[in-house]
Amino acid sequence: MAKFSFVTIVVLIATISISVSADPDMLQDVCVADLNNAVKMNGFACLATFSASDFFFAGLSKPAATNNVLRSTVTPANVMQILGLNTLGVSMARIDFAPGGLNPPHTHPRATEILFVLYGQLDVGFITTANVLVTMTLYPGQIFTFPKGLVHFQQNNGNVPAAAIASFNSQNPGVQVIATSLFAATPPVPDNVLATAFQIDTYEVDQIKSKLAP
Repeated sequence: MAKFSFVTIVVLIATISISVSADPDMLQDVCVADLNNAVKMNGFACLATFSASDFFFAGLSKPAATNNVLRSTVTPANVMQILGLNTLGVSMARIDFAPGGLNPPHTHPRATEILFVLYGQLDVGFITTANVLVTMTLYPGQIFTFPKGLVHFQQNNGNVPAAAIASFNSQNPGVQVIATSLFAATPPVPDNVLATAFQIDTYEVDQIKSKLAP
């Protein structure tokens, strides 16, 4: 199995993301996010002072636990974890998969995603607005791109754990998991809407909602 420097991977993906940033251009050197500022804007207000720790995050360096229903865990590294990303138009995430683990169908409304496989193998895909499934199997060192806003997924169908690093051209790409968005919304989407859309009865809708409830 090929070995890849974690630092090399991060630099490569971050460089690609910065070159195609989807967020507005910055107007100053740094604007470390003030998450407690009450002013509402497209992004966050700037803190008056900052330090090196505002640009640092160690959360992607180790695998996350995957002992959950989906057998996968996403560890984000966006402006909410790294305040210094505010206005920089880039973020990352690590996705860890147990064998059989799934990062379920979801979208990122504000960013394109580029995925780099660290180890293991992943079956990945996205669905176009013409309902065409674009899919393939990835191995360590390989990259796949998910266009902005399109529904996509990753699954580990192998017998060993897998992990990948994702990079986004937004400081806060957002995520909407399709199943939970529809069946676990607050207030709830009416049962008859979901029953008609999915051609199932309201009992089945309630069963699905009970499994996805927070």
